[in-house]
Amino acid sequence: MNKVKISGRKVFPIGIGTYNMGDKADTFEHEVEAIRAGLDHGVQVIDTAEMYGDGNAERLVAHAIKPYNREELFLISKVLPSNASKKQIPVSVENSLKRLNTDYVDQYLLHWKGPIPIEETIEALEKVKSQGKIKSWGVSNLDVDDLEKIMKLPDGIKCDSNQVRYNLGDRGIEFDLVPMMNKLEMPLIAYAPVARGDRLGTNLTKQKVLKEIAEKHHATIFQILLAWCIRNGQTIAIPQSSKTAHVIDNVKAAEIQLTQQDLKQIDSVYPKPSMKQPLALW
Repeated sequence: MNKVKISGRKVFPIGIGTYNMGDKADTFEHEVEAIRAGLDHGVQVIDTAEMYGDGNAERLVAHAIKPYNREELFLISKVLPSNASKKQIPVSVENSLKRLNTDYVDQYLLHWKGPIPIEETIEALEKVKSQGKIKSWGVSNLDVDDLEKIMKLPDGIKCDSNQVRYNLGDRGIEFDLVPMMNKLEMPLIAYAPVARGDRLGTNLTKQKVLKEIAEKHHATIFQILLAWCIRNGQTIAIPQSSKTAHVIDNVKAAEIQLTQQDLKQIDSVYPKPSMKQPLALW
């Protein structure tokens, strides 16, 4: 298992996503238990956003991390594009910090591209970073042309990550975005790394080759999907689960070392992209 370098730190390659969590009183404690199970098994990265449940996911995270050493964690939150201005970013950051009950977030992302000029957003991000309220910043759901534009700006090189949808059924970014990010030594944060429990239409759990590889490694297909996602040592996968057993299974996927033969078999069924593809979203 290779740790992934992000914002000058090395972190466990599988994190916890919190989309659609924290909204229901009757599942709140189970979700807290699930997050804590991940942290107890080595997880450091927790991904959330001001958009998730209008702040409910951040409140859930605050409750879950209470017993833990804050400095060992790596908290990521995101700002809505409509709030990504010089005026609103400081407000959004403060609100997220209050909901998370912390003095800083380790990384703060622009959730997706919006109407506010990226130059203004970066200037605002750098200002809150200089105040210590965020340790680093990055982007989400941006493609090559967007990153190229960012890299030409004065502080663009400080963009520390890009969070995009990436799983075995969504390999399009390997054509040009991943090579570009590798060249920049910019880590990829992969959301929907197990295709939302195989609900994105690619029938991964029915694939004979994946079943055989899973059996060989005494693993589930979902664990193989996660092991594949983090195989290059430059990707942090953030699967979302509200169930403790699933979270622990996710973490254990980091121990699986896929062989070259495994990877060849996977490529034969789910080939690498041979041309530019639109960025998969949501």
